[in-house]
Amino acid sequence: MTATADHRPGLRGPAVREAIVDAATALFAEHGIRAVSADRILADAGFSKVTFYRHFPTKDDVVVAYLARELDSVRGLLATAAGEDLGLEEIAAALTDQMCRPHFRGCPFINAAAEYPDPDHPVRALVAEFRGLMTEAIAAWLEGAGLDAAGAATGASQVMMLRDGALVAGYLDGEPDQVARDLADGIRAIIGLSA
Repeated sequence: MTATADHRPGLRGPAVREAIVDAATALFAEHGIRAVSADRILADAGFSKVTFYRHFPTKDDVVVAYLARELDSVRGLLATAAGEDLGLEEIAAALTDQMCRPHFRGCPFINAAAEYPDPDHPVRALVAEFRGLMTEAIAAWLEGAGLDAAGAATGASQVMMLRDGALVAGYLDGEPDQVARDLADGIRAIIGLSA
């Protein structure tokens, strides 16, 4: 396929943008962000360079759109979970849900942080926003489980660290049930130590 003609002429406006982000999402998940060129994204998406760059002036703009979409998905999941009375096993399962699936390559936010070391880059701002949202949600859940505000804040930081490690274990070991059990045990220990 050449990069000179659009091979999806029926798509317009936001649908083109979404199709480009869809292609980028699949490629980033499989190969990593830095390993995927803008040319590869536009080839997989089926658009010309002109169309691609009309929507995304740089590849970094695609990365930001990809992470913003992931962040919107997390916000939706957290909003749904906030209205539920979830037990420890459900929380551990929710935190480990993505891992250990075929083609799982780790947390997109952790991966992006590793590939964008500049703390002032817009990608890192989205990573920080994700981590803040997750930490706040976990702290609220821990308070609901009986910890005081200080214990919940400390515990949330510890659970995030466990979650990060669980995502790596899920990717490397491929044992989702064991990873979820180990994470639940770690959270139990945090609740016991922080109470």
